[in-house]
Parts: sequence; C-alpha cells; structure tokens
Amino acid sequence: MLNNIFLSNLLCIDIETAPAFPSIKKLDAEWKDLWEIKSSRLREEKENPDEHYFNHAAIYAEFGKVLCITIGIFFRKDKKSSWKFRLKTFSGDDERKILEDFAELLKKYYSADKYLFCGHNVREFDIPYLCRRMLALQIEIPSLMDVSGKKPYEVHWVDTMQLWRFGDYKHFTSLRLLAAVLGLPSPKTDMDGKDVGRVYWKENGLSRIVEYNRRDVITVAQMILRFKNLPLLAENEITFAD
Repeated sequence: MLNNIFLSNLLCIDIETAPAFPSIKKLDAEWKDLWEIKSSRLREEKENPDEHYFNHAAIYAEFGKVLCITIGIFFRKDKKSSWKFRLKTFSGDDERKILEDFAELLKKYYSADKYLFCGHNVREFDIPYLCRRMLALQIEIPSLMDVSGKKPYEVHWVDTMQLWRFGDYKHFTSLRLLAAVLGLPSPKTDMDGKDVGRVYWKENGLSRIVEYNRRDVITVAQMILRFKNLPLLAENEITFAD
C-alpha cells in the first residue's frame, strides 16, 4: 500500500487550537451574533452560552486560534539504513508569530511540488484551518498549502483517515481508534482534543498541549509505516529539532 509515496517527501502535521478568547463575554455584540448563527447546530441542551462558546469555538477558524503546530519528517542516511523521524514544533501565545514562522519554514525548505502534507483529517481540518487563519491575519499562504481553486483529485495530501475509509465515506474514524486497530500506542494519554481549550485558558498548560500535539504527529508517522508494511520507529529513532 502507498507504494507510490516516498516517506522522505511527507510532511506529517498536526495542529492544536483553542477558542480565541477565554469567554464569550469578550466578544462584542456583532461577534456574539455571528457566533450564534455559525454554531447553532452544535448547541447542547445543558450548555449555557459561555459553555457553548468555550466548548466549540476552537473548531472554527473564524472563532478560534492556533496554539501549536508540529511537523515531522522521515529521513535516513542511505537506502540500507533504517528510517528516522524528526519533529519541529511552533507554539506559544502569539498566533501570528507561530503562523509566520511556520510559513517561513515551508517557503525556505518545502516549496517544491514533491512534498506532501500528511495527517489525520488533514484535508478537512488542519490545513484549511491554517490557511484561513493566515488569511485572517494577512500572512501570505505558502504555495504548498494554497489549493484554492484546485479540484479534490488535484490535491495529493496523504490523509490517514481517508486511507482507512478505502472509499467508504459513511463514518469518521478518530486517530485514537485507528491507532488501537493498528496496534499502535494511544496518542491520547492525559488529555484529548476537547480538553485543549481548558488546559490552555484555565490551567496555563501550553507545555502539555505541545506534548499532546507531538504524540499525534508521531502516531501519524507510525500509521504511515503500518500502511506501507514497514518497521515502526523505535523511540531512539525519533528526535526533536530546537
């Protein structure tokens, strides 16, 4: 499987997002109205307005912000060597700096068409979210990310959720579930995606979010090796760039 995909051309990626503000009370009247219109289908009966905002705003690029981006690349010395995996993380409270630094890295090292983003639900969440946030902050979108106007079959990103579907579009399969099915360690240990906003705004736990984000990228990398029927990465084959 994936015989036409070269590991060294993959950019494994995952992002973490949070509500742009810790409370709906920080929104002015116009933005509160826009939020109600956008999010009405997600409202749960037991949620008050502030809980509704805090629990759901992060999934929308219009109402959330990027806290963390981790990318990982496969590399090896030669064809006889085992694959290794290096990760680099962009994180912090300054979303603009995160996005600018990430965009600069892509423009400098990964502008060639041969490179492909790889992630879980990367087609429908991670990359579109980053593009929307960059546009909102007037940051130039790197060519590797800019697929505006392209047809779906012209976008060759590798999405592990799509790979697992094998053409069946009836069900969503989480990263955690797919990891379990493939016999991989769970990326979800002390927190899950729904906890990110709370950990960031209420617990000041950005470092925990970074670790969580990195585990997701490592899990995606291991999945790709599983799909290609290759040996998994050992712990000492995974490194982190400064």
